[in-house]
Amino acid sequence: MDKPPPLHTTLLSGDVRPLGPKGIASGIAKRPNTAPARLTRLGFAGDAQGDTRNHGGIDKAAHHYPFDHYAGWQADLGGHALLDRPGAFGENISTRGLVESDVAIGDRFRLGRALVEISQGRQPCFRLNLRFGIADMARRMQGNGRTGWYYRVIEEGDVAPSDRLTLVDRLTPEWTIDRLWRLLYVDVMDLEGLREMAALPHLPDRWRQTAARRVETRAVEDWRRRLEGD
Repeated sequence: MDKPPPLHTTLLSGDVRPLGPKGIASGIAKRPNTAPARLTRLGFAGDAQGDTRNHGGIDKAAHHYPFDHYAGWQADLGGHALLDRPGAFGENISTRGLVESDVAIGDRFRLGRALVEISQGRQPCFRLNLRFGIADMARRMQGNGRTGWYYRVIEEGDVAPSDRLTLVDRLTPEWTIDRLWRLLYVDVMDLEGLREMAALPHLPDRWRQTAARRVETRAVEDWRRRLEGD
């Protein structure tokens, strides 16, 4: 990837609200930030998650979702009111000009006074189904690879709505988010690729363990609970 120019960002945060007919606690509804916010190792001040076991944390401090994908979703869904503006997918960072094939695990970006590093892709869950009112929305995202990605925070700092996202380093540029997605969900028994993934620096333990377990068992994990809920 050629080094992209600094990118305009929309920064978003949200509190926990009931989601879906059972009122599941969720922070997926995000609104644009109107003032600077501190980005810490656990995420933006003022942002929250309803399920802290599977969302948020050191390796999921901030979620980036390309606004580039919105037109494709509009076409797929025949239009949807949530897709009129950033924030439909629970993202904290929205840009144009970067997608999953452009960025890799270990890419580092300066955002305001913070330094962030791409840690993993998104594994969509059933909350997307509830958010959009579409029973297979999470499965669609997993199938098409328009997942976005997460950052861990290397240096904490204040970030203003006007700050741009600037690439400063690439630690493992061959390991794009798109490549990881293909290993996880398309070429699921690419054993050589899975072995490399299991040894990949900068990838969270949970992802490396998934790859190692597939190599050992020659079996793919069951995704139904994550994609469909209980």
